Amino acid sequence: MNSLDWVVLIGTVAFIVTYGTWKTRKTATMEGYLKGDSSLKWWMIGISIMATQASAVTFLSTPGQAIEDGMRFLQFYFGLPIAMVIISVTMVPIYYKLKVYTAYEYLENRFDLKTRSLAAVLFLILRGLSAGITLYAPALVLSTILEWRISITTVIIGSLVIIYVVSGGTKAVSLTQRHQMAVIMSGMILAGILAFSMLPHDVSFIDTVTIAGELGKLNLVNIEFNPNDRYNIWSGLIAGTFLFLSYFGTDQSQVARYLGGASIAESRLGLIFNGLLKIPMQFIILFIGVLVYVFYLFHQPPIFHNTVLKETVMQTERGDTLRAIDNAYTKVFNEKKGEVINLVDAIHAKDERSVKAARSKIKAIEEEEKLLRDSTRAIIKNALPAAKVQDRDYIFLNFVLNNLPHGIIGLLLAVMFSAAMSSMAGELNALASTTTVDIYKRSVAINQSEVVYIKASKWFTIAWAILAMAFAMLASFAENLIQFVNIVGSLFYGTILGIFLTAFYVKYVKGTAVFWSALIAEGIVFYCYFFTDIAFLLYNIIGCISVILISILTQAFIQKQRIA
Repeated sequence: MNSLDWVVLIGTVAFIVTYGTWKTRKTATMEGYLKGDSSLKWWMIGISIMATQASAVTFLSTPGQAIEDGMRFLQFYFGLPIAMVIISVTMVPIYYKLKVYTAYEYLENRFDLKTRSLAAVLFLILRGLSAGITLYAPALVLSTILEWRISITTVIIGSLVIIYVVSGGTKAVSLTQRHQMAVIMSGMILAGILAFSMLPHDVSFIDTVTIAGELGKLNLVNIEFNPNDRYNIWSGLIAGTFLFLSYFGTDQSQVARYLGGASIAESRLGLIFNGLLKIPMQFIILFIGVLVYVFYLFHQPPIFHNTVLKETVMQTERGDTLRAIDNAYTKVFNEKKGEVINLVDAIHAKDERSVKAARSKIKAIEEEEKLLRDSTRAIIKNALPAAKVQDRDYIFLNFVLNNLPHGIIGLLLAVMFSAAMSSMAGELNALASTTTVDIYKRSVAINQSEVVYIKASKWFTIAWAILAMAFAMLASFAENLIQFVNIVGSLFYGTILGIFLTAFYVKYVKGTAVFWSALIAEGIVFYCYFFTDIAFLLYNIIGCISVILISILTQAFIQKQRIA
């Protein structure tokens, strides 16, 4: 980082905060603060939905996911277009007809207050945890660069988001997200272009794709059905559809984005726009990770990407052991690089036998590298027992800081901050809206003026931001942030979706039955998480179906008891 990087970073972040605060400073009605005056166009809705979902975790962690595990994570999104169509046809008209501020208001109309409150509380727990994870990613970036404590960087970023979300509510979130997405995608694509440009001159783009494919990084689709496999086409199409139905149909951080639409048609178009563009966007981000992987075949990467943590251990008595492993790693990398050059030559010569031989040798050498990296992690863990030794989330960050030109580094860091601010702003706005409308307005301060509720919403925004900051300081235990976000979501989304689907389609089930069924279903999901190896995406199906089936049986039992 030099002065140019700081100018780009601070300038970008300051513009977004100032713009959002200034443009929405006169928002004075509950309709405007919580729904953005219902004036958003379809393209703004689509961008806002994508920006809320695509946090800094996406841009920090997803390239590292591709580098280590290939592109199979893309299958996670295969159910998204299906979910967008279902939500557009079924849920959007109901929300508009009832003129709700939050999705959970509908549940009281359909069931009762306790069911509405339960769904709202489940959402608040889920989104409160997720907001902390969203904040943790950029706080991690800044603390690594500046060597500050993560608590300091967490407070700085959280405070910036508070400024414009408290000022303008939903409208401020949607307006700023347009600029944030422009910064995010331009910066990420530029990083991919630069990664490719730094490859040897005789390695073409086709060669790059071929190398990645030969080494197993273009594993886009796996058609084998395996309930313990997190990412295959079946988990994406089936479990992913359930997850996205719940996320976009019942999660207030997303529902608020399209409830602010100028009409049902605008909201539907915004959802479809998101469904069509999200998979290509995720493909681009994963492919950038693949480009970085190929770059590291020709340029030696660190054996451990959290260089600050490694340097700390290097100053201890274990430093000599780490240096010896580093030397062995350099020797192994040079051997691998030679085989990679052989692979390129074989690809140019179209010699399948030589391609196969080089590929096998590279794979064997990568296993040696893995053993050396595991040894390094073990030494660091032994020296610093509380340290997080999974360094996947640092891979892309390390590439940016050590290989890109100054100015671009600042831009890429601005990408991380913009994504974090964008996503966290949407989450805080949704948390405050739900707390205000579904808890405070309905059960605490009934029949008060709009001014009271707007002030309450602002204070709830600040309160949730503080809780998110506190959780962010505890989030370092996660193995991989992008995966952890989805696991947290899957623990709750299935149950919430089950409540809504029962409300929409099982008309004779009443509030008491679905309330107790939801509690039981949530217990089943947590049992699956702690005591089984079932892939987390399937929790969404298990929770949803459990609510529906148990509520049907419970309602039948209740009616039978009444008759008796």
